[in-house]
Amino acid sequence: MTRFATGVSALRSSEIRDLMSLAASPDIISFSGGMPGNELFPLEMIDQIYQSLSEKEKQVAMQYGPTNGQPALLESLAHYLEKKGLPVGKNRLLITTGSLQAINILAKAFVDPGDPVLVESPSFIGALSAFRSYEANLTAIPLRSDGLDIAALKTALDSGGPKPKFLYFAPNFHNPAGIIYTEAVKRQMIELLSGLDIPLIEDDVYSDLYFHEDDLPKMRTIKAIDPEGIDVCLTGSFSKILGPGLRLGWMLVPEHIYGKCELIKQSMDACSPSFSQVIADKFIRSGAIYTYTGQVRLEYKKRGLAMIEALEKHLPGYVSFEKPRGGFYIWLHLPEGADSTLILKKAIERGVVFVTGKTFDPAGVKNNCIRVSYCNTAPDVIRRGIPLVAEAIREICG
Repeated sequence: MTRFATGVSALRSSEIRDLMSLAASPDIISFSGGMPGNELFPLEMIDQIYQSLSEKEKQVAMQYGPTNGQPALLESLAHYLEKKGLPVGKNRLLITTGSLQAINILAKAFVDPGDPVLVESPSFIGALSAFRSYEANLTAIPLRSDGLDIAALKTALDSGGPKPKFLYFAPNFHNPAGIIYTEAVKRQMIELLSGLDIPLIEDDVYSDLYFHEDDLPKMRTIKAIDPEGIDVCLTGSFSKILGPGLRLGWMLVPEHIYGKCELIKQSMDACSPSFSQVIADKFIRSGAIYTYTGQVRLEYKKRGLAMIEALEKHLPGYVSFEKPRGGFYIWLHLPEGADSTLILKKAIERGVVFVTGKTFDPAGVKNNCIRVSYCNTAPDVIRRGIPLVAEAIREICG
């Protein structure tokens, strides 16, 4: 019998991935994937960028590059992040093959088999899978409408067990919950964790996709706050602000963590795609990144508001949700004991698909929630699809 590593044996298939082939059917309305709409990609901008490249730049794009990233992109990305208030000068940037690789690298740097790590519940399935692959012991902290449940976090920290290796969280337009962490919760997290030698992995891939400019002050990351006594490792991505097919992300981490991460990345893939990095660098330097994100923010806001309106109109009163103020997702709370898998089966019969709650539960059990995404579905299709989801909920829950 083939003998797999114990870390691989702990992995389970993501329900999101399993649904992708179904969601690709032309007859299905998909609220499942967290991917940008194909029609929203900046194709003309990308064409212009490529055509403007010199012969030497095209050669660089086709060649291996430094493990930590192309120098030009490291420079332009640093300026971009500094404009967002991040302490780039006190940290090191590492370009990664998507933000999930950044999370994987950090997990590999910190986790030995059996080590406890603190995660949100619900949480991003990609991060949970990465932590499981290194045989981490996941300790789930409930998520509230304002961020982590601070009382539960304090209980976990005071439990007397082994010290957690890190705390993973996503502060802005959370996947799947769609919430923004409040300033008060972030300050309480800092107060609890200061001096405990428990790093933070702060996953911030959606913060450019806000609907309301007046939310920007409260979206300030803990990395930007730059607290004393806590190592904060910020991860980000070009997937939502340019295109996921480029497979480009980054991490901004303290110097003493960066060295290990660069060595780990070198053993994984030697370097991220040079071609993508050349394109991304020009995308930033030309200012196209600001033009494009401004355009897609308006479109995602239009889609998000259409879904909110449809949910409010059609959902039964026992289903609740937080209205998103950016990002891609809405998290529906069903009555206790409801089984969203049964609802999904009824929804598929009606021609619509979403993602069940247990997908995002660190224990893979709690299933009385549903994630619906509006990012790659036009408003008129949203208005047709949400009533079908509501019908499926009523058929199962009454």
